[in-house]
Amino acid sequence: MQKFHISRQSRRFCSSVIRKSIQSDSLSPSLCKLFDKFSITVNDDDFEHELREPLLKNLEKRGLIETVTSEELVNITEKKTLGLYCGADPTAKSLHLGNLLPLMVLLHYNLRGHNVTSLIGGATGAVGDPSGRSTERDAMAQETRLTNIDRIKGQFKKFFSEGVEYAKSRNPLILKDKAKGEYSLRNNHDWWKDIYMLDFLARYGKFIRINQMLARDSVKSRLSTEQGLGFNEFTYQILQAYDFYHLNKNHQVDIQVGGNDQYGNIVAGVDLISRMKKVETFNKDRDAYGITVPLLTTSAGVKFGKSAGNAIFIDKELTPSYQIYQFMYNTTDEDVQKFMYKFSLLPLNVIDRIISKHNEDKRKRVGQIALAIEMCDLIHGEGEGFDNFIISEILFSKGPLEYSADEIISAFRKQNLVKSIERSKLLESPVAQILYELYEGKKSKGEIKRTIQNGSVSSGHSKVKITSSEEKIKPETVIDDKLLLLRVGKQFHIIEIV
Repeated sequence: MQKFHISRQSRRFCSSVIRKSIQSDSLSPSLCKLFDKFSITVNDDDFEHELREPLLKNLEKRGLIETVTSEELVNITEKKTLGLYCGADPTAKSLHLGNLLPLMVLLHYNLRGHNVTSLIGGATGAVGDPSGRSTERDAMAQETRLTNIDRIKGQFKKFFSEGVEYAKSRNPLILKDKAKGEYSLRNNHDWWKDIYMLDFLARYGKFIRINQMLARDSVKSRLSTEQGLGFNEFTYQILQAYDFYHLNKNHQVDIQVGGNDQYGNIVAGVDLISRMKKVETFNKDRDAYGITVPLLTTSAGVKFGKSAGNAIFIDKELTPSYQIYQFMYNTTDEDVQKFMYKFSLLPLNVIDRIISKHNEDKRKRVGQIALAIEMCDLIHGEGEGFDNFIISEILFSKGPLEYSADEIISAFRKQNLVKSIERSKLLESPVAQILYELYEGKKSKGEIKRTIQNGSVSSGHSKVKITSSEEKIKPETVIDDKLLLLRVGKQFHIIEIV
């Protein structure tokens, strides 16, 4: 494969390489297109500087760290290989954006050579975590829970496998000199199914302090309500603490990562591990730590998540990628940099340059476009974001057409939005007949005729009005002799000519 090499100097990165020879396809092609479109320059040193900085300091700058149980973790992270985990209970079919923050911390660590584990709460999901909730969770059928477990397992695996590829496309130096750490996926049902209540109480009960459990915010806030707190939810922190102990003892996991509302549960695990090490011999040289991430909120304080009713799921069946793109595109100017820092793996210097370009003319929404592309590529893979950018440009841009028919068809086809028509039929049939067949009889010929007469139908990117139901498609409105864009009111039809 052809390689390129340049001297060390500042220039547009898409046509350059950093320090050593890097394969021409190292950087994301869609990212190069974005940088070229908005004249965003990237210097060679941006990528090196990012990797020279202590990881935990970098994560703090990105706004991914809320609390750390020990300041020693900054240096320990740089000196030894650590094990980290975060968990998710199968309370829904899919992980959502709020779940991604702890996963982003794990991904950053994994890329620096640390081992990470994602834990599915096959056992704890049946109990229910009261953290961050003012009411008790609804009971879930066992069959539904098992289905959710399978789906979330797949999402965990996909996030880390594609996340590594995404990272390499954002920083070509990542993993060049150091291998990524190991990844494992576990289900806490695998060990809880063999534990009996009386045995558990006899072995571990004396190491669990009720006064500390009652002091947790998640418990105190519920005890003061009329509904109160069920014993099942009260004991959840014991189950989570034991999970951490089990992983620390048997799988060399040193750090638990979770949301800010999980702090009490995480500390309970750190405390249990400390107490158990006084009576058991395991991992004497490995202490336990906790990291919490902030809750994902907008600048207005609006929380993202299932319980808040505005969850953006990472499963395409529940939230199509174009919906993610539009959601991020509509982010306020105040939130763009904050979300880019958290969810993009671009170096911080590069993100700052994107935001600087955005601030030159906020009407162009450069920051929102970059954020939307980054989110789609992170969750659904390379190219997904730029495809959605093309869709958005076709639907809403008033400027000249910048994309080929093949690029447009490819982008819309991924969203299952491409229809086809035979060339002979397109040339010979009046527009009214074409629309009638496109709607497959769902609209009457009379309704279609009235829509045309009202001036609500146009063809081509330049939106040439069609005023007569007998009118035929003008050849000059066909793109590259293979693509027709038809707008009917607020609806848009992408038609491939075959």
